[in-house]
Amino acid sequence: MQVFREIKALQAYLEIKKCEGATIGLVPTMGALHDGHLSLVKKSIQDNHITVTSIFVNPVQFNNPDDLIRYPGTLEEDLTLLGEVGDHVVFYPEQQEMYADKPVVSMDFGELERRMEGEFRPGHFNGVGIVVAKLLGIAKPHKAYFGQKDLQQFAVIQQLVKDLSYDVELKCMPIIREPDGLALSSRNRRLSPAERKKAPIFYEALKMAEKLYLQGNSIDFIGTEVRNLFDSGEVILEYFEIVDACSLEKIEDTTKKNVAMCIAGYVGEIRLIDNVIIGNEY
Repeated sequence: MQVFREIKALQAYLEIKKCEGATIGLVPTMGALHDGHLSLVKKSIQDNHITVTSIFVNPVQFNNPDDLIRYPGTLEEDLTLLGEVGDHVVFYPEQQEMYADKPVVSMDFGELERRMEGEFRPGHFNGVGIVVAKLLGIAKPHKAYFGQKDLQQFAVIQQLVKDLSYDVELKCMPIIREPDGLALSSRNRRLSPAERKKAPIFYEALKMAEKLYLQGNSIDFIGTEVRNLFDSGEVILEYFEIVDACSLEKIEDTTKKNVAMCIAGYVGEIRLIDNVIIGNEY
């Protein structure tokens, strides 16, 4: 496994490999890796000759400066994990390498970024769009891999690739969960033991909502039942939405077959998100 810190060095290496006929897979991460990340890396290794895993905590996608400061950094552990699964290349740039100056370009993804995550994290998807555009431009992968847990982020990246005509195939991989249903997330490391016991309520709410949806209950009724689960105030519900699984537009009734149920909230100071998809895979 090779580690690159500089853009030009990575590009020179990948150009040689492409000239030799290699296909390139890209797995963008912010580090603090877990089995969810590793599932993306393993799939890329299966699909491509060379897999590039990037580790970069992107400052421009954090609308909360404290969240950026507290984001876990576990580089040595991450490198060990990537080596064990057979990753080929790690791109671990300094912030100055990625952003010599503060970005002036901004991205607006329209209504797609004004609901759910976009509503509660203004500017977040602008930052995501900038860093993903940079990584796709740097590595020029044939395929790029993302997790379903960040479903709205994946939809934003799909729009980015479509609008800017990137020649890359995007892959959205299923959520990996703990035995009690909690979606794997780097933020889970920051949960106290007491908070960790409460965190599965988000998945429990989604599974209850899924059951109610399939029984034909109304959207309003399902939303009320989900909100009632959080009445104790121990875990704060930020939003629960039932949307089209591809466009992420709100739906009005339960006749639609391909929908996503998305949820977000706080356990203590830790913000968690999750979703389930009913119908066809995303």
